[in-house]
Amino acid sequence: MTVLITGVTGLVGARLLPRLVEAGVDCRALVRGGNDVPAGVTAVGGDLFDRSTLGQAVEGVTDIIHLAAVFRTQDTDLIWKSNLEGTQNLVGAVKDHAPEARFILASTSNVYDADSVHPGREDDAVDPKHAYPASKVAAEKVLRESGLNWAVLRFPFVYGDQDGHLEELPKHAVAGKWHPAKRISTIHHRDIAAAIKLALDGLFDGRIVNISDEAPSSIYELAALVGEKLESSAEPLETPWHLHVDASLARSLGFRPSVRTVYQAVQDELM
Repeated sequence: MTVLITGVTGLVGARLLPRLVEAGVDCRALVRGGNDVPAGVTAVGGDLFDRSTLGQAVEGVTDIIHLAAVFRTQDTDLIWKSNLEGTQNLVGAVKDHAPEARFILASTSNVYDADSVHPGREDDAVDPKHAYPASKVAAEKVLRESGLNWAVLRFPFVYGDQDGHLEELPKHAVAGKWHPAKRISTIHHRDIAAAIKLALDGLFDGRIVNISDEAPSSIYELAALVGEKLESSAEPLETPWHLHVDASLARSLGFRPSVRTVYQAVQDELM
């Protein structure tokens, strides 16, 4: 097994790559310029915006883990270029140079309708309102229609391993005027790695799969865990299932989160 990973310096990639190496996976990292990679990883030059540079990167790989994405920026053109055009270019290179490879795409649970009547399910219609989830839906479609062997993993709020993501949540909640009782699904980096390993084993082939832990937590509680206090409210919660996903499919396919709740992560000093 030889795996090419994109986005290795990002929030997820920087924490996933060492875990894959530790598990004995032969890893290639797609990098631009002189970016360093961890010991045991082969750096290969390439640019998702230039398909001509990607052929050598994917030649001979058995799997691709596509993590590279742009998220929090006001530059919507960059979001679309990175998340859709970048995926199109990589898919095209894989079709030309490694057509038997499995292509695993990291996506987001933000694609689900905020007004859903239940936690987001993989077979729900998607209704993204912002550029990031909309571009991810478009990228998913490109992959699903590519003819490649594929899997799409939709991640909720990612945290842990001192990534600072949870510490940023209160300001986003305030800016978005989120109700403090809003409960969101979460996933620790350790369990992203566990899900990716299942995907590499083929358990998610041809599927879109929600990956999350076992206990969505309220914004109020999550803020408190990082020492922030949000304004209390007893107003009705208008969109109770927004950012809350149903991960029963993943569990039926063998996924078992080892960090079952955010509180376990705190107790086990995994934050």
